[in-house]
This record gives sequence, structure tokens and C-alpha cells, in this order.
Amino acid sequence: MVQRREPTARQMRLGAELRRLREAVGLNTVESAALLGVKRAQITHIELGMVGVSEERLRRFASHYGCADAEFIDALAAIATDRTRGWWEEYRGLLPTPFLDLSELEHHARVLRHVAVLYVPGLLQTEDYTRAVFSARLPELTPEELELRVQHRKARQQVTVPYEAVLHEAALRIRVGDRATSKAQLAQLLELSTADHITLRVIPFDLDGFARASSTMTYVEGPVRRLDTVVRDAPHGAGLLDSAAELSGYRTRFLKVEAVSLESDRSRDLIHRLTKEL
Repeated sequence: MVQRREPTARQMRLGAELRRLREAVGLNTVESAALLGVKRAQITHIELGMVGVSEERLRRFASHYGCADAEFIDALAAIATDRTRGWWEEYRGLLPTPFLDLSELEHHARVLRHVAVLYVPGLLQTEDYTRAVFSARLPELTPEELELRVQHRKARQQVTVPYEAVLHEAALRIRVGDRATSKAQLAQLLELSTADHITLRVIPFDLDGFARASSTMTYVEGPVRRLDTVVRDAPHGAGLLDSAAELSGYRTRFLKVEAVSLESDRSRDLIHRLTKEL
């Protein structure tokens, strides 16, 4: 079987889940290979996402590893058999791979939940706001690199799954561009907040006891809870977290942040007031 030159995060996640199932029953790769009648190297390559796995073999893995979670196994099988070539593939080789992995993750998401402290989330940004964000990057991007990032972020905004965003007031007030850019961005937030699939809430500056200012993150719900993912900002794109402990912690963190935010109507009132102040 031909090895992949650069497996996607989704392919590596499938391999990681198979590794977790194997380790949960205390098998090493040699023992697993013997049970399945394959070479040890093949087990390793599958778990690293370097080669694919058929649905039949995946279900054999699950059976040998004693996994009885049918919904989870079906979700893994869907990943294994997925041949989607999404719009993001046109950027392969042009943008760092994490940009593409984020696009694929959002494409397959069931629900997206975002907490933003300093910047308006990418899925809600105007083109001018996005350009201002990437223009501030060091080292500076070439005009071609800048435009690729702007257009890629614009394409990501095709996502129509339920999207819940909690923004700190700081993200609304910080001018990443000029006054006109900020005003247009606030106006777009007001417009997007009326969309059926978007819930927008704001954490005001005058909230007492808010100690989660470093909680910027996106929580991505997968087809089953075990396949959820947390996205954290990284220097060259998105950093993805998926251990059970991390998922539980960030799930709780989002709920706590959401609980202290303003209701949607009051959030829109605050954004409207900030717009008038510009």
C-alpha cells in the first residue's frame, strides 16, 4: 500500500483513535499485528495515518480491541471511507497544512463553539479585518501570501453548522485596522447575529470576577463526543487537541464562559452602542 506523503489531521486522528483502542486493552503493536495477521509496520503506519485502512479491517480492529461502541465505530468507518476532496485542497502546497486541516475540521463539524478575547473570530471577520490581522504578522507576508490567507479565510465562512461565539468586549474594541474597518466589522457582527445558525454573545468589561482571559479557543463537535476537537491558535495555523482530558476541560471552560456572557439581545445592544461610539 502506498504511503501518504503528508497525512491530514483527519487521517491522523483516525490512526490515533485506533492506537488508543489498542492501548486500552494493553496490546503492543507486535501483539496486535499477530492477532490481525499483518506486519507490525502496517499497524504502525495505520496508527500514524501514513496509510489508509478499509472499513472491513477497521471493524476487525475494533472487534479485536473489544470496542462495543457501535456509534463510535461507525464514525471511524465514515472517516476511513471518506474520499471528499474539499475546496481547501486548492490551497495545498500554497498555505501551511494546519490551515487546510482547520478547514476540513470545520467542514465535518456538527457544532462549532468559539471563545474570542482579543480578535473577532475568523468565521465572522470582514475581508478588511482579516487583511489587517494578517498584515500585522511578523515576519511580514508577501502580497501573494497575504492574499492567499485572506481568500482562504473568506472561503471558510461557507460553514453553516450551528455556530456559538462568545466574544469579550476587548475583541470588539481593539482596532486591528482603522476606524472604518472596525465600524464595518461591528456592523457585520450585528448582521450575522441574526442568522439562524449563529449565536453571538458578549462578555462586557464591567463583569466582575472574570479570570478566563486566556480562554481563546474553538470547540468542535464531531459525529460523536469521542471525536470532538479543540482548536487553539498556533504560530503557523491551528493547534488541535483531542485527548479525553483536554476535551472535558475545554468543554467545561466554554460552558463557564458562556454562562457569564450577556444574552444575545443584550449582546447586540452592546455591539450597536460600540458602533455608534466610533
